[in-house]
Amino acid sequence: MNVAPAPGLDEALARRLELHPQVALRPEPFGALAYHYGNRRLIFLRHKDVVRLVEALGSHDSLGSALSACGIAASRWPSFVTALQSLETSEVIRER
Repeated sequence: MNVAPAPGLDEALARRLELHPQVALRPEPFGALAYHYGNRRLIFLRHKDVVRLVEALGSHDSLGSALSACGIAASRWPSFVTALQSLETSEVIRER
């Protein structure tokens, strides 16, 4: 089985992402619950910065601009890229 390599940071930051239209976010004290009505998955978003970013993705031209607009320090961007790759695999977010 061939697995495509993960994109580099610059490539990942240039991507245009959005919250999947079949996903509802429910705010919680720890962050949020994301429920996908299509695949019926329930995902825990355990950090409020991740929730704020996921909600903002569709309003920005790129992941990098969304991270900047949400006030997330550039030193934290690689960990956010990793988290968003996981959310994309779970179909919480998607490319637009």
